[in-house]
Amino acid sequence: MDEWFTIEEIDSMTFAISEYGHWENVHSYLVIGEEYAALIDTGIGIGNIKSVISQLTLLPIKVITTHVHWDHIGGHGLFQELYVHEFEKDWLENGIPGLPLEVIRNDVSRDISKPLPADFKIETYEPFRGKPTAILEDNQRIDLGNRVLTCLHTPGHSPGHLCIYEEERGYLYTGDLIYKGTLFAFYPTTDPFLFVQSIKKISQIKHITKILPGHNELDLNKEFINELNNAGQELLNKGLAKHGTGIHEYKNVKFYF
Repeated sequence: MDEWFTIEEIDSMTFAISEYGHWENVHSYLVIGEEYAALIDTGIGIGNIKSVISQLTLLPIKVITTHVHWDHIGGHGLFQELYVHEFEKDWLENGIPGLPLEVIRNDVSRDISKPLPADFKIETYEPFRGKPTAILEDNQRIDLGNRVLTCLHTPGHSPGHLCIYEEERGYLYTGDLIYKGTLFAFYPTTDPFLFVQSIKKISQIKHITKILPGHNELDLNKEFINELNNAGQELLNKGLAKHGTGIHEYKNVKFYF
């Protein structure tokens, strides 16, 4: 296995592929069906995630993008079948307007705590750009063969952000909408009001057995979503779910608006 990645088994057909050597503690997820496998995000692009995937499954891979930020699309160029929400199709093809490459490279290369792959050079690092093979909409289902994933549009962190829900197992892949730590919605391309509304939408899902976030700890549960939703509704009621209101700290999380 590639030493850059840490592989954690969620169950015998589901794996977290994590980059704990980077300050963002990014997680991608491999979901294996009978006919296809889905790769939910492809990480930072420091290591070769395809080489890891090929040791876990030989099935055709469908890459499902939770959102088009550099730390979730780094390995997109290694795969043929790319899915993204329609609101971020242009970002995937042309990049995010107003985000300089030197800022991205600085964020990619700082606070590294594990040896970098020998072939990685920050001087040549660029976020993936390319055309998706399919556009996703809210509630769209992807059948992997005896496993069905439902894409839920959850904007706020980004316009086309998606959470991925597997009803049968009760798995919810939350991308950057829900994780322990500081939740970001202060950039010009974010929307704090929609962020809070998306958390409310997710909190209404009844059958959740595992929350599988895009960053940090993997030990989240449904109660964490309820806690987040209560905090978000409080911010909304106080008129604080908007840009410029700063950091709002709660028990296990901070909202940065």
